[in-house]
Amino acid sequence: MGRSVDDIIAVPPHDEQGVIEAHHDALKQEVEGLRELRQIAGKAQADIASALNITQPSVSKIEKQADMHLSTLRNYVEAIGGELELTVKLPKRPALRIHHLGDLAPAGAAVPARKKSGDPSPRRRHG
Repeated sequence: MGRSVDDIIAVPPHDEQGVIEAHHDALKQEVEGLRELRQIAGKAQADIASALNITQPSVSKIEKQADMHLSTLRNYVEAIGGELELTVKLPKRPALRIHHLGDLAPAGAAVPARKKSGDPSPRRRHG
């Protein structure tokens, strides 16, 4: 007796099984958004709100945003116990990681000293 269509669909040809499994594994490494990321980390919105010192509705709003500051995303990821890495993929180049976005000044430019918390604000010179 021949195989049914259901049998053929249920078991892909052997040479395609590895490709399908690799694609499936890659898809399992992706998440739809921050909500799913938080759930994978086993955290509730209230946990994130407490860590970020904001309200639970604010966490919900962050999770629904389509666009946000990198600092907001970094704080959110750290609140769920993760670390944010920013990777840039350019054509014909290996992937590059940016470690200190916003901390680097153009070549030759003076880098302003960072204010430490608790330091008095700089005094203006009159003259």
